[in-house]
Amino acid sequence: MSEKVNLYGLELPAMEEFFLSLGEKKYRAGQCAVRMYRKGALDFEEMTEFSAKLRALLAERATLWLPKVIDRQQSHDGTVKLLLELADGERVETVLIPDGERHTQCLSTQVGCAMGCRFCRTATAGLTRNLTPAEIVTQVIAAQLEGGFGKRVTNIVFMGMGEPLHNFEGTVKAFNILSSDYGLTIAKRRITVSTCGLAAKMRELPVEMLPSLALSLNATTDEVRMRIMPVTRAHPIAELIETLKALPLPSRARYTIEYVLLGGLNDTMEDAARLVRLLSGVPSKINLIPYNPHGDSDFAAPDPEQVERFKRYLLDKNFVAVTRKSKGDDILAACGQLKAENEERGSLAPLEEKD
Repeated sequence: MSEKVNLYGLELPAMEEFFLSLGEKKYRAGQCAVRMYRKGALDFEEMTEFSAKLRALLAERATLWLPKVIDRQQSHDGTVKLLLELADGERVETVLIPDGERHTQCLSTQVGCAMGCRFCRTATAGLTRNLTPAEIVTQVIAAQLEGGFGKRVTNIVFMGMGEPLHNFEGTVKAFNILSSDYGLTIAKRRITVSTCGLAAKMRELPVEMLPSLALSLNATTDEVRMRIMPVTRAHPIAELIETLKALPLPSRARYTIEYVLLGGLNDTMEDAARLVRLLSGVPSKINLIPYNPHGDSDFAAPDPEQVERFKRYLLDKNFVAVTRKSKGDDILAACGQLKAENEERGSLAPLEEKD
């Protein structure tokens, strides 16, 4: 018997094809999606608009599988990190970040990562495998059921474990499901897809995803960038900038440029000036991210006054620049700190069952 289909991983056309394969009308797919995403059905027996025969057939051929939340940590700032166990026993982390009325969830796209960025804890684990579209989407469902914010997620960032564009198909399908009218209806403008700079994959992105694209640049010379991001050898800075300029970005849209400030390495005023020259002609906003050192880090946090000088220089040159305060650093949930392991904290205690 073939493996059951996880319906959370299907875009609407694929779900319609699935229902047609069952001998049903394709409109049943829309009914099923409403039950899954808007009414929170977790079992086919809850879909009472379907006949008992169809519900039984769905249970035989399909699943509404969700990852299991096996650990939850909460930061002093309200950030929540969840450790999720997948069907094959692999584990990934997802982070919930509260900020006023904005409720952001950081999603993982891979178990581990192959990019080897030296400031990122995920990279130390290496790559195990890609996540399926269902395993990406269900991070949101699992977090909602766990309690999450107690509120609906308003923003999604593909900035968790893994390089989203290295799992290109999974990321694009998950993006479509999360943002669609039949799915979780999160506005595309509220979804960010971060990449370390896989230029060929950037060029393959659908036009509707380009305003969501965030380039993790983190240096202004190839020499420095290669020291911290090995991907630079294959995709130097000049190629990345030219790629951004050539992409058909919709008018008035901007890319996000992420720049992790590493103390004494890439945070000089010379770097600020080079960054201005590099991004000239690139519609962008710049997120400056002061580095949060962790136990096995080789890098230092930048001086707060230097961060402010760096930002002020960009603003004076008429760039949109913000300093993004990483949250959840006390539970290793901040930028670059995710790594699905538990040895550092000892054995996991099981979560208490909910009533």
